Amino acid sequence: MRTILEVQKQLLPDLMDVLKKRYTILHQIMLSDVIGRRTLANSMQMTERVLRAETDLLKAQGLIEIDSAGMKISEAGHDLLQQLEPVAKELFGLSELEERIKQAYGLQKVVVVPGDSDISPFAKRELGKAGAKALGQVMNDNDVVAVTGGSTTAEVAEQLTPPTSLKGVWFVPARGGLGESLEIQANTIASTMAKRVGAQYKLLHVPDLLSDHAYESLIQDPSVQEILQLIRQSRIVIHGIGDAVEMARRRKLATEIVEELQEQGAVSESFGYYFNDQGEVVHTMLTLGMRLQDIERTDVVIGIAGGKSKAAAIHSVLRFGQEDILIIDEAAAEVIVAEME
Repeated sequence: MRTILEVQKQLLPDLMDVLKKRYTILHQIMLSDVIGRRTLANSMQMTERVLRAETDLLKAQGLIEIDSAGMKISEAGHDLLQQLEPVAKELFGLSELEERIKQAYGLQKVVVVPGDSDISPFAKRELGKAGAKALGQVMNDNDVVAVTGGSTTAEVAEQLTPPTSLKGVWFVPARGGLGESLEIQANTIASTMAKRVGAQYKLLHVPDLLSDHAYESLIQDPSVQEILQLIRQSRIVIHGIGDAVEMARRRKLATEIVEELQEQGAVSESFGYYFNDQGEVVHTMLTLGMRLQDIERTDVVIGIAGGKSKAAAIHSVLRFGQEDILIIDEAAAEVIVAEME
C-alpha cells in the first residue's frame, strides 16, 4: 500500500517542496543554537528577502524565536522536528540512497544526512551528530575505539553525549598526528571523545609522517610500544576519508611524491594509506599506528565523510572493502549512486 507521503508527492509536488524548505530552515536553526538571518541565507543559498518571509511564518507559528542576537528554535519547534524525523529521510529521498549504497557495497548500515558539507557547515554538523549516534550504538563495555584525525571526526567528538552505562572503554588515536592543526589531530579528538563519554584514553605523541631513522628509533621505545599494543586491540575504528592529492599537499609531502600519487591514480586517503579508484593501496605512509591487518581484524569500521567533492574518494575507500557503517551527506551520496548507474 502506498504511503500518504508518496500520494502527496504525486498530487502536491509544490507542497512537498515547501515542506522540505521549511523543514530545512527549522533544522538548520536548531543545529546552530542561535543564528543571524544573513548567515543562514548565505548557507542555504537563499535571498534574505525569501528567508525573512519563511522565518516570519515560522515565528508566527511559535516554532522559532527571534531577538537581537538572532534566531533560535523554540520548544514547539524541537517537538515538531522530532515528530518529523521518521519521515524526513523519505521526504528528502535519503532512505532510497541509503539502501542502494548499502546493497551495492555490502555494508551493514548507511546513514545519509541532508545537504552538502562542501558549502554548508550545518551539513557537517549533522554528519557529526549521525556519527556520534552510530558510534554510541555499537560501543560496548571494555571496548577500545581508534579514531583518525580530521575536521569531520572532530565534529563527531563534539556531538558525543555520555551513555547511560558504559565501563572500561578506551579511546586511542589510530596513528600519530603531530604537525596538523591541534583541533583536528587524532590525539585531540580521541581525548575529547573519551571525556565526552567518561572513558579513558591514551595518546600517541609522534608525527604523522616519519623518516626511516625516526621510525626505527620510535618503534623501540617502550612507551610507544605500549600505546601501539592498545591501538592494535581496537574493536572499533571511526575514520574520515580524504581526497588523495589534497591530503598529500596538506601533509606537505614532497612534490615528486604528489606527482607519483597522481601517476598511480591515487583517489583517496585514509588510515595513512592512499587508494586508487578500485580500492587498491598505491602508496603507504611510514607512520606509527594502525596497519591494514589491524583494520581488517576490527569488528566495526565506521567511515564518515561528506561533500560532493569527496564522492570519488568515498567510493574508492568503499571498494577497499573494510567498511561496516558509512555516514555521508546527500551531495556525496547522489554522486555515488549516479556513478553506480
